[in-house]
Amino acid sequence: MKKLLEVSLGVVTSVGGFLETGSIATSAQAGAAYGFALIWAVILGTGCLIFLLEMAGRFAIASHYTIVDGVRDRFGSNFFILVIFVISVVNLMVLAAEIGGVALGLQFLTGWSFQWWALPVAFAAWLLLWRGTFGVIEKGVSSLGLIALSFVVAVFVMGPPWHEVARGAFPSVPDKGGAHYAFIAVSILGATISSYLFFFYSSGAIEEKWDKSYFGINRITATLGTAFGGALSVAIIVLAAMVYPARGIDDIEDYGQIAIILTPALGTWGIYIFSLSLLITCFGAALELSLAQAYITAQGFGWNWSEDAKPKTDPAFSLVYTIAIAIAVIPIAAGVDPLRVTIFSMAIAAMSLPLGVIPFLFLMNDEAYVGDHTNGWVGNAVVLFIVGLAFALAIITVPLQIWGG
Repeated sequence: MKKLLEVSLGVVTSVGGFLETGSIATSAQAGAAYGFALIWAVILGTGCLIFLLEMAGRFAIASHYTIVDGVRDRFGSNFFILVIFVISVVNLMVLAAEIGGVALGLQFLTGWSFQWWALPVAFAAWLLLWRGTFGVIEKGVSSLGLIALSFVVAVFVMGPPWHEVARGAFPSVPDKGGAHYAFIAVSILGATISSYLFFFYSSGAIEEKWDKSYFGINRITATLGTAFGGALSVAIIVLAAMVYPARGIDDIEDYGQIAIILTPALGTWGIYIFSLSLLITCFGAALELSLAQAYITAQGFGWNWSEDAKPKTDPAFSLVYTIAIAIAVIPIAAGVDPLRVTIFSMAIAAMSLPLGVIPFLFLMNDEAYVGDHTNGWVGNAVVLFIVGLAFALAIITVPLQIWGG
């Protein structure tokens, strides 16, 4: 019964924690510009993330290492420094976007500009990390994110053409804007498969002391939670495809446009439900990103680390997430558009994927770490294909979007 409860909590946490500013923004962009045509990108990214999270949990259980510990041990300090530098830069960009998402949610609720909310949001995140426990952050805050299921409810209220939705599950060639189409696809993949997610997952498995009896729980949690989370992103694409073209909007220019996505289905309550969904999910993601950065740094340099320990016990660990939040809040407090930060950071996240994923795959095929629990060829092939696709598309489209608009 205890294990069944843990499975249920794990799935609920994964669903509530899946959606955040990157998923919301990229899915809304995709639906507005290309209708249902980019649903396949969410499905592809979600499938890859299921494989990676299951591997991350399996690695932690079998080796009693986090992924960062394994990378440093297997590949040495020089390579690890490169990995931590690139991933840290991406994490800070995404963390800035998440803080911006929370601030925008508060702006929609209060009418006060997101810039004024940036510092209070950063302080609230830091205070919860300073005083909270891993369980409160991972299960408490993420569970509140279940309010995002309102997107699924809205889809059924709107009644989309299901045959066209199903057609979007398969890749297609757009009639126009090929580079922009590919860029949004890359951004969706980057939002879905961010490296911090599986690094954080392996750290959480160690924090919660998963032993060999958790292999099944790990598989169920990674699969069901991530699949349900992916369904939320698909729901946003479907809603955006039905709401925005009907209003003559084919390019999302600010979050104010995204905020109306629930109003056709849920009426005036839609704006408040969307604002709360954005606020809660982005706040949960900001906490996880800050923790992930502290985990990566502390584990890489051999410091004590645990969110459940007192800050005075792990001062360096606490200092890392403090600095990360302080840096990430700067562009939002300065008035940089959170939507632009979000879309660009998701594409850069896709470009950085090979650096985080490929060393991890080496570890998952090394019996010295995982014993009999190595990967099969199917898991390796799927992950390599999707990561390679995301990287190739990013290399082609990101420069085009930066220099060509």
